[in-house]
Amino acid sequence: MAEAGHPVTDPDPVAALVADLAATGYVADRSLATVLRLAGALELPVLLEGEPGVGKTAVAEALAEATGARLVRLQCYEGLAAHHALYEWDYPRQLLAIRLAEARGAAGEDLERTIFSEAFLLRRPLLEAISPSHDDRPVVLLVDEVDRADEEFEALLLEVLGQFQVTVPELGTITATRRPRIVLTANRSRPLSDALRRRCLYHWLPYPDTGRETEIVAARVPGAPEALVRRVCELVARVRAGSYRKTPGVSETVDWVRALALSGDGGLDATTVDETLGCLLKDGTDLARFRGEDGRRALREAGVA
Repeated sequence: MAEAGHPVTDPDPVAALVADLAATGYVADRSLATVLRLAGALELPVLLEGEPGVGKTAVAEALAEATGARLVRLQCYEGLAAHHALYEWDYPRQLLAIRLAEARGAAGEDLERTIFSEAFLLRRPLLEAISPSHDDRPVVLLVDEVDRADEEFEALLLEVLGQFQVTVPELGTITATRRPRIVLTANRSRPLSDALRRRCLYHWLPYPDTGRETEIVAARVPGAPEALVRRVCELVARVRAGSYRKTPGVSETVDWVRALALSGDGGLDATTVDETLGCLLKDGTDLARFRGEDGRRALREAGVA
């Protein structure tokens, strides 16, 4: 019991979120957890920027799992149109309904109201994330690789995020009863607008240092020998410091450790590295570079014979 004059302090909410994320297998530092917590409290989107493979998408997946939320994902790409992100009508079913109605002699205004009802509406991710649902769980909306979409899509996204409502002319306006938690990711393939950046809380996600990557890989591959994980992460750090066209991400490190753990006794030597190198490097020029002096130097520095 607290003494008089000394109020009971709440547990550290950031540390609690770090622990909740760790329980899903995602190792987050306090800076990331702080941004995620503030974004939830302030009902603001989070913009995660960083090189490909640093784990930006996994943040949203872990956040949804840790909070018991439903994950809704919108994968962005060049030419992404509004009807792919918001909604579209199920035209084949509408056409079938019209033909059946005509065969019964029931075509008319009632038919029009029927075919433009919610039963024929295909909700795409943005509308799905804000629509009232029978599933009462909160929603985490992941807008993945937003920088791959066109600037016109950014304007649409800003409108939806500003009002949290979508107007369907045939049905009216659908408004969110509970705002989703929103995570946007970007690889810096093109500059994002200042308007979008101002709308979000920002976090830069770098490649993890060797110690943290060791923790991440150990959490993702729990059966891997500790010494193997540590040596692989040290070697990957040296590869990232080199001049390679496609820098390996954390997911490549995880895949490589999984492959090595399946190879014989799980040891790490030059022969095993060469045989499994395709798990780490995904470019022919990079493979050739590593198999030359660059790779031999990295192996020596990592103590791999």
